[in-house]
Amino acid sequence: MGETILRAERINKDFGGVPVLKDIDLDIRRGEILGIIGENGAGKSTLMKIMSGIYQPTSGRVIMRGETVRIATPIDARALGISLVPQEFNLIRDLPVYNNVFLGSELRTKAGFLDKVAMKERTRSLLAQLNVTIDPEARIEAMSAAEKQMVEICKALAFEAQVLIMDEPTTMLTKYEIEILFRLVRKLRTGGMTIVYISHKLKEVKALCDRVVILRDGDLVHDGPTSEISFLEMAQKMVGRELGSIFPPKFEPDGETVFEVRGLTVPGVVENISFRLRKGEILGLAGLVGAGRTEIAETILGLRKKSSGSILKDGKELTIDEPADAVAAGISYLSEDRQGAGIITGFTVTRNVTLVSLADYCRSLFRLIDKKRERGKVQGYVDSFHIKTESLDKRLENLSGGNQQKVSLAKSIDTEPEILIVDEPTRGVDVSAKHEIYLFINDLARKGISCIFISSELEEIIGMCNRVVVMRDGKVAGTLEGDGIDEEEIMFYATGVHEEAAS
Repeated sequence: MGETILRAERINKDFGGVPVLKDIDLDIRRGEILGIIGENGAGKSTLMKIMSGIYQPTSGRVIMRGETVRIATPIDARALGISLVPQEFNLIRDLPVYNNVFLGSELRTKAGFLDKVAMKERTRSLLAQLNVTIDPEARIEAMSAAEKQMVEICKALAFEAQVLIMDEPTTMLTKYEIEILFRLVRKLRTGGMTIVYISHKLKEVKALCDRVVILRDGDLVHDGPTSEISFLEMAQKMVGRELGSIFPPKFEPDGETVFEVRGLTVPGVVENISFRLRKGEILGLAGLVGAGRTEIAETILGLRKKSSGSILKDGKELTIDEPADAVAAGISYLSEDRQGAGIITGFTVTRNVTLVSLADYCRSLFRLIDKKRERGKVQGYVDSFHIKTESLDKRLENLSGGNQQKVSLAKSIDTEPEILIVDEPTRGVDVSAKHEIYLFINDLARKGISCIFISSELEEIIGMCNRVVVMRDGKVAGTLEGDGIDEEEIMFYATGVHEEAAS
């Protein structure tokens, strides 16, 4: 492997006196793919934010090409050749793709005007490298989470970085899109670029990375070749204990249908969608990105207006014009876009958890909040989900992405729903926290709550769901259940192989 291009030396970082990184020494070498893994709150993203100028270390120094550097801002990092693809999207919703890619570093003509033509062409070229068909003039607000992820990657590539830091880059991508990304990353490495790859997906790290670094509770506990450590060893070093099976045992739900969608259609989005959901069932929605899975959830919630079709609960048709109607009907939703629609990072843990259900804590004549009861309930979620926070008054912007996800899930169930729709529920969550979320959803199902489980990770679709509805191009391509739920069958339906074979 090449020489050290970037080095963290005795890096410490505290937040409010609480240590997050402890004396971290790390060499990042030219032309390698370095994997960094660890539980939520282990310090992975914090370390990389120091390297990319978002945070400043409490003590220690950063060395680039043998010289100590001060990276005070992301602009300083970019000038040094360091680009970060963040875990949470950092895009301007009402601007087109090309403006986002060059935001703050716009290309200009000789006369000093914005060179929109050059920016559009450069953006189109970068998107072609990623093998995605996104219009450079498309607005961010109209794009899916996976498309937004690709735009973030384009932003980083636009300035020919020498060190590219990718924080959970595949969370919203399908298997096919991940393969495209892996080919691109390997191509960049061949060209001499260094890639730092932060992920909770151990299989990806094993398949892609040359070396793996493991952080636990702010300490660096492992640094070595990926080829010399097994999946089990990685997981155990992350959590510091033995791990059992990640998925809980499935059980057969009650035969009673409690929720039904009939002929649901949103023009140009989903067409003639029908399925039933039994009491205590976990029903998976699978398919490639853009197949219509999230759009079905948004239509059920009243976020999209259907042109035809009906939604029934306990045999009675529901009228849902807005999310409040869905909540009143006992339907709750965990959004795939955590910071865009799931939580408010400037609010505390307590205010986020009770954001939708706050009226339930106002019992007095004057509608005053019963704060003791509210805080007691929220503390229960913190304990059950093992949410790492100093207090219930901590703002979510100071929590790791995985802990933010747990808070978002707690918010979704605090309305005490009968139907729970979870969209990418383990996005940005480590292996231990995934296990906790799987157990919790399984426990909800055993108590009679019915769940629609949307995920791009086929492993968890197979491991969690009683039945799976596979989507393709906005339509139901097929339904699988029991032993018929396997990766090959899901992909055959999702890619249209079965359809072509039948024609």
